[in-house]
Amino acid sequence: MVPDVAGSSPVGRPDSVLVEEFAPDVTLDVPWCTVVWNDPVNLMPYVTRVFMTYFGYSRPEAERLMLLVHHEGRAVVATGPREEMERHTEAMHEYGLWASVQKADA
Repeated sequence: MVPDVAGSSPVGRPDSVLVEEFAPDVTLDVPWCTVVWNDPVNLMPYVTRVFMTYFGYSRPEAERLMLLVHHEGRAVVATGPREEMERHTEAMHEYGLWASVQKADA
């Protein structure tokens, strides 16, 4: 038996109160991604430098992502919770890059 708030009534009686705690399901917020799109303005070395500076990618990884943007028109540069991906997207806009937040492929 689980006592109510006052500690005197068993569960199932009309005067009892059962409090359940629910842990937030963090998986509901994942996965989202930040996508950087090709644009006619930014040069490839600049995009590489942004990826290295902001995301901390190594030069080879930053160049690989930049080449995806250049040749495929887009690249997923980060994956995670939606709010974090929105922050990354805003940062890319501040660097002058075209970026968006999308639900990641399952």
